[in-house]
Amino acid sequence: MREVVGSHDILLVTLDTLRHDVAQELAAAGRIPNLARHLPGGAWERRHAPGSFTYASHQAMFAGFLPTPAAPGPHPRLFAARFAGSETTASGTFVYDTPDLVSGLAAVGYRTVCIGGVGFFNKQGPLGSVLPGMFQESYWEPEFGVTSPTSFEAQVACAEKVVAGLLPEQRLFLFVNVSALHQPNWFHLDGATRETGDTRASHAAALEYVDRHMGRLLAAAGRRPCFAIVCSDHGTAYGEDGYSGHRIGHEVVWTVPYAHFFVDEAR
Repeated sequence: MREVVGSHDILLVTLDTLRHDVAQELAAAGRIPNLARHLPGGAWERRHAPGSFTYASHQAMFAGFLPTPAAPGPHPRLFAARFAGSETTASGTFVYDTPDLVSGLAAVGYRTVCIGGVGFFNKQGPLGSVLPGMFQESYWEPEFGVTSPTSFEAQVACAEKVVAGLLPEQRLFLFVNVSALHQPNWFHLDGATRETGDTRASHAAALEYVDRHMGRLLAAAGRRPCFAIVCSDHGTAYGEDGYSGHRIGHEVVWTVPYAHFFVDEAR
């Protein structure tokens, strides 16, 4: 990352609430072709989330703690604040002297842009303003939120405008929080109703919806040299062991899909 930062734009996409098992099943079945063709080996990496719900997980990721490989470590990190005694800061780690990655990239000339999704990015109150407030620019509107059946395509349109307005010499850190996987997601499954509610199947259908528009986002990012990180911030339970939702310590919540790749080289 010491070579990537400064030479490439950086795209961070969090597929909010996406479970690893569902993501992996759809990739193996050929149901998310736009994402799968960018995944190393066509498969997601299994990782552990740094938090069990959106706010906690994103605070950690913006501090440089991306989801951790689900195997014994230590695992070198891509980004890290300068911190004495850190065991995961390696020779290739981009080290910054600010409290978080967003300001660290801004300090070396990046334009930092947030396209929000779930409520923690809606800027409708103090709590919903903390995470987007880290960025030089942030965008949110109801069409980007969890209740919109067309949320991701609206977010992609916003991203396309951001990229189109860049100066040639300007580097971009673009963050997109994808809300479509988060409940409610029943409307993405054919035949489902509000009464039947969200299910593991509607969660999968929401990922298929996202994949249909992911090609546009990656095409926009790939107009310039770009390094992309696509991952979930946490999973969610649909009745496993009696649990529903997240902000709980269950395997389906802590285990998330992760991938990083060079967009321009993967196309």
